[in-house]
Amino acid sequence: MPLLFALGLFLMQPASPDSIKTGDMPQIDVIGQPARLVRIPGSATVIRSEALSRTNPVSGNEVLRKVAGIHAVEEEGLGMRANIGIRGLDPDRSRTILVMEDGVPVSLAPYGEPELYYSPSIDRMVGVEILKGSGSILFGPQTIGGVVNYITANPPAVPTTEAVIRGGQNAFFTARFSHGATNGNTGYQVNYLRKSGNGVGIIDYGIHDLSAKFKHVLAANSMLGVKVGVYDENSNSTYVGITQDMYDSGDFDFTHPSPDDHLSVRRLSLSATHDHFFNPDVRLRSTAFGYTTTRDWSRQEFRTSPRAQDTYIRTLGSTVNRLYFFDRFGNRNRSFEVAGFEPRLSVSADLFGMSHELDLGARVLYERAFEKRIDGTSRRPTSGNLREDEIRTGRALSGYIQNRTNVTERLSVTPGVRVEYFDYERDILRLGNAEAALTKSDRTMAVIPGIGLNHTLGTSGAVFAGIHRGFAPPRVKDAISNNGISQELDAEVSWNTEFGYRGEILRGVSLELTGFWMDFQNQVIPVSESSGGAGQPGVGLVNGGDTRHLGIETAFSALWTDIAGSGFGADLASSLTYTRATFSSDRFVADGATTVNVKGKRLPYAPELLLSTTFDVIAPRGIRAGFTLTHTGKQFGDVLNRAIPTTDGQEGPLAATTLIDLNLSWMPPMANRVTVSAAVKNLTDERYIASRRPQGIRVGLPRFVTAGIEVRI
Repeated sequence: MPLLFALGLFLMQPASPDSIKTGDMPQIDVIGQPARLVRIPGSATVIRSEALSRTNPVSGNEVLRKVAGIHAVEEEGLGMRANIGIRGLDPDRSRTILVMEDGVPVSLAPYGEPELYYSPSIDRMVGVEILKGSGSILFGPQTIGGVVNYITANPPAVPTTEAVIRGGQNAFFTARFSHGATNGNTGYQVNYLRKSGNGVGIIDYGIHDLSAKFKHVLAANSMLGVKVGVYDENSNSTYVGITQDMYDSGDFDFTHPSPDDHLSVRRLSLSATHDHFFNPDVRLRSTAFGYTTTRDWSRQEFRTSPRAQDTYIRTLGSTVNRLYFFDRFGNRNRSFEVAGFEPRLSVSADLFGMSHELDLGARVLYERAFEKRIDGTSRRPTSGNLREDEIRTGRALSGYIQNRTNVTERLSVTPGVRVEYFDYERDILRLGNAEAALTKSDRTMAVIPGIGLNHTLGTSGAVFAGIHRGFAPPRVKDAISNNGISQELDAEVSWNTEFGYRGEILRGVSLELTGFWMDFQNQVIPVSESSGGAGQPGVGLVNGGDTRHLGIETAFSALWTDIAGSGFGADLASSLTYTRATFSSDRFVADGATTVNVKGKRLPYAPELLLSTTFDVIAPRGIRAGFTLTHTGKQFGDVLNRAIPTTDGQEGPLAATTLIDLNLSWMPPMANRVTVSAAVKNLTDERYIASRRPQGIRVGLPRFVTAGIEVRI
């Protein structure tokens, strides 16, 4: 109430011409300027553009693996479909985290189908924000694992043109061209990205990615920002992996098992954000956004063991285990529509001898999914008989309030609460090649509280602690069965606790140390095809019961410049994560004719140890060389924690791996707007199993060499 009273007083004050910074772009920030990190009551990371350019990434996963607590699993080696897990959460399609681009969600449907079949291209990013603490409740609906926000370039103050071209093995090609400027009250930034390859890993692909940002200052206290995006991808991505025997033979690592599979992803997006400053301490930021995603995937059907009654048109594999392919293609064609509006009010006020920073807002969101299953043949793979047809509709309303109270100059307390309401409906028009008329609706509601504390130490350090409620709604097509019956599939809920320290312990040397504990009352376990399950209709996810995640994260960085006046410098950054993620209550799982209680067993794809270390050497005359070592500990591909893999390769252990990347760059002194670079991924040519999902073993990329040039004008 005191803050609401103060708000009324502040709204009556006039805005000054300096209330708005014309260089800022109106958009939702998760963290904002890196200098704000010391004030955040929880674990957070900002990856800057310099770190992105030094990595020369083939996949965005290379960048995210450097962040403590993040486990990124490769599917095709290019990061086109990100599988990101945080603190032991299942990384399948990144459904347990909230992924955004410039503050706008990018998943297929944020509530009803939060999977990432489209992932923002790291090549056009200038930064990434990662938030894992109680501040997650300002964003939603997923508040379990954390928030990953990709940041694109804003309109520059002066005319700027950039061209980046990279090439590599297997016709690997990336080209990015951008231009931006500000003229008077209007600024713009246009970016075009082209990516293609032929047999990178096993994938042939082509991507066109066009985006643009526009900024217009309407008045001294008002500014509008608009962003548009067009993304088009075609590839022969597949769910099919190789069997265990095929992997053991070493003859099929990069043979595409199902080369006629075809995936088309098209995405159109539009967002507009308006900033209105009532005065220097009160801002209303209103964002409207909408996007459509079309994901058509044609996949040839197969078996890993033959049956006498079946007819196959081709086989692949060794004499022990083979893949048997039918003359049948399943076209899983899906399209999604998402629209939302979110006003967010930010107020700074001094009351009762304490300063306050209040954020409150609401969001209304509408989403709709159209899904068809068309059965084709090898002669007409993308057309045939309509087997399934349905529409899923969701309407969501959320509200949130969070107040950062500076109790003293050093101690701040940040309580907050978020409320989520989601009403959804599944309308089944056709099922099993027969007409159907099944409609069922349901709803879920949750109150998501959280509180964080931050105590600064000196000018560059702080200790922090926080606890918040984790929440994620169930997917609509799992919560309502094909028979139009509510499955009573619970939302994922948890209590997430963390405490830690971040700061500069010596000049140029920074450390962050965080302990965390996540206690799930119900973690939903995926058994969908994408997660390696059977993928039966209506059985995509199941209530998995209680799970517990305990661990510790460390992030260390040190920068030494001009060592002893030699002109040489060094930059060291390292992160280490230990996580113990286990089933903490009874859960019985069928294993053939027996039933196994998995209580105490580790969760799938939750390695106990993650390590990333990057060491860069800066030499005179614009030369830079860096090594990155990435270690992923042993993990299991199934809830039974099988020590011996299954013959189809889909379940079993994944051995620990250690990968080394080399990056070289040169900025010629006579042409300081030009950078020439080269990179070697997997320098030691390590052979390893990257994943046993979705349907068999995926072998990690072998040694891979790229080179490129970047020109700025």
